[in-house]
Amino acid sequence: MTILDSIIQGVVQGLTEFLPVSSSGHLAISQHILGVTKDNLFFDVMLHAGTLLAVVVVYWKMIIRLIVALFSTLSDIFQGKFKWSERNEDFNLIIMLVVGLLPLFLLYIPIPFTDGQTGMKISEGIASNIIVVGFSLIVTSILLAIGKSCNDKIIKNSPLRVMVKDSGKTNLTFKDALFIGLIQMVAAIFPGLSRSGSTLSAGEMRGLNRQTAFDYTFIIAIPTIFAAVLIEGHKALAIKGGIGISGGVIAVGIITSAIVGFFAIKLFRWLLKTDKMAIFIVYTACMGLLVLIICLLENITNQNLFTQVPINGSSLVPR
Repeated sequence: MTILDSIIQGVVQGLTEFLPVSSSGHLAISQHILGVTKDNLFFDVMLHAGTLLAVVVVYWKMIIRLIVALFSTLSDIFQGKFKWSERNEDFNLIIMLVVGLLPLFLLYIPIPFTDGQTGMKISEGIASNIIVVGFSLIVTSILLAIGKSCNDKIIKNSPLRVMVKDSGKTNLTFKDALFIGLIQMVAAIFPGLSRSGSTLSAGEMRGLNRQTAFDYTFIIAIPTIFAAVLIEGHKALAIKGGIGISGGVIAVGIITSAIVGFFAIKLFRWLLKTDKMAIFIVYTACMGLLVLIICLLENITNQNLFTQVPINGSSLVPR
């Protein structure tokens, strides 16, 4: 892998990890176009580490606030002063984050009637399947459209016709967090199904206002991405043959994904506030259709349209 390849994949990761268009799907597409025929798990993990840095930088004030709320509440509990009914918003958010993360553990439990397959095993098996990516991008578009429709109804039905960012619920309930967590779990399995887009839409479906759903989406991404980096990083280092990419190439990828990721979050927030989510609805639908068309053409020609490398009878996994 060259420095240019590292920059390209860093840009793709930084943009798509946080914009509601699916990073896993776009990485699979970019690797297909570039002809990267051998996945480098460690490099992908490092790109995720870069985007983790980006979200921490954007939300550092809220992170500190939540940490303070956690220790303050623990202190009240030990002193016998804590009352569940009087918990503040920050501590409530911490509880809802825990609830929202619980469904992710289901990914490691064998699924009935699948010969012991887990959600994570299935995800790994279809990670490079660009037909799955195509269909999943279309599903992302549908979810975004449903979420936008739900939020538009909240705004329309508001008696005071308050501003977009103020319409809807600002506090999550257990049902809200659990529903969002389950949607996030499904998004973790399918490449092309955007995690940020799915969780944002799930929050809007539950009646949360856009800003609350947006903040919850990115705060819950921190432990999610961190856990993925630890688990996949350990797995990557255990693979025979080592890292296989120079430190300089990896560093460039990390820096690129972090910088691009930072601005992607800012861009997403602005587009949400200005009610321009239709851009992502149209984009993911069109990209999904385009990917499916490419798959069809490659199945007919039996070669990668971009590299002219023969494929194994389909464009699912380039040879």
